[in-house]
Amino acid sequence: MKLLSLSEIDRELASWTCQVGELSTTLVDLDNHPGLEHVRAYPPTGATAQRWAVIETALAQLWDDLATATSTLQSAHAVRGARPKLDDDDRAKLTGLLEASAWDAMRASCADVTEFLDAVDEINSRVAQLIAPLLRQLDDAGASTPAAITELLTVSATDPLSLTTQEVDDRIEVLADRVALQVNWPESVAATVTSLDELRSATDRARQARDDAERVVVATFAAPADTEPELRARLVSMTKPDPSALMSLQERIRSTHRQMELHQELAQGLLDRRTELLGRLKAYEAKAARLGLAEDPELLSSHRIATGLLSRRPCELTAVTRAVADYQQLVSDKRGALR
Repeated sequence: MKLLSLSEIDRELASWTCQVGELSTTLVDLDNHPGLEHVRAYPPTGATAQRWAVIETALAQLWDDLATATSTLQSAHAVRGARPKLDDDDRAKLTGLLEASAWDAMRASCADVTEFLDAVDEINSRVAQLIAPLLRQLDDAGASTPAAITELLTVSATDPLSLTTQEVDDRIEVLADRVALQVNWPESVAATVTSLDELRSATDRARQARDDAERVVVATFAAPADTEPELRARLVSMTKPDPSALMSLQERIRSTHRQMELHQELAQGLLDRRTELLGRLKAYEAKAARLGLAEDPELLSSHRIATGLLSRRPCELTAVTRAVADYQQLVSDKRGALR
């Protein structure tokens, strides 16, 4: 073992004094960390418990390391004393003492503990901060606390690391909607009635669009199911505030409304396709006339086929599409022959 020189010993003693002080300050701060207070107040479960088992051991080891480092530093100072010179035996003792600590490992362990405690405090604080106004709303309205709020508070207390900040925000958003429904029940029911009225109108439009499409084109899609009466009956059956049931009903209404809009778009799309084919046929008929081919027998025959298919009620769009494409190609071919 290479013995440290006197100047090296003094530098190491100064460094140890600084690092022991820093470690002591860090551990005192950790001991007062709200995250540590939290896991001590609420025994962790689940994912939090698994991590805490490791962190708790690491934290205890850090306090042992601090005690050992402090004792070692005191022993080193006692050996060093205030003497201007040291013999080889004292230098050997000091070299052995001052080269025995792993400060990097201690700092890494402190970082792990801090990260864990910060994560616990972040989730718990976020839940508490975001739920507080919801609880005030419920209290002001004299309403009971929903089980979902109690459940989230329980999870954030005992297993906060099973949640992410985004999951907390998402769950709070849902809870806020539930609370709004509960504290404003009459208005919420009235808004749902309005949504049902809009669904009734959307259903009527979808059925009318399908009827129109079936008269004009061959349509094979089924008629949209009219579930509005059933949904309205479910609303009427809610004789007391039930935010969960009302939210479920509102989502069903929104989903059904979207389905009605899709049915209407599908029917209108078929009508628009027929209109587009008719417009294309007229455009190429005009083009043939400009080319002096208005009386061309082949074109007249092809045009009659397309027109005949278009005039049928209902018409077969696939057959019309082929006929218009044939007429279009024939006009293009005869135009090429004129050059």
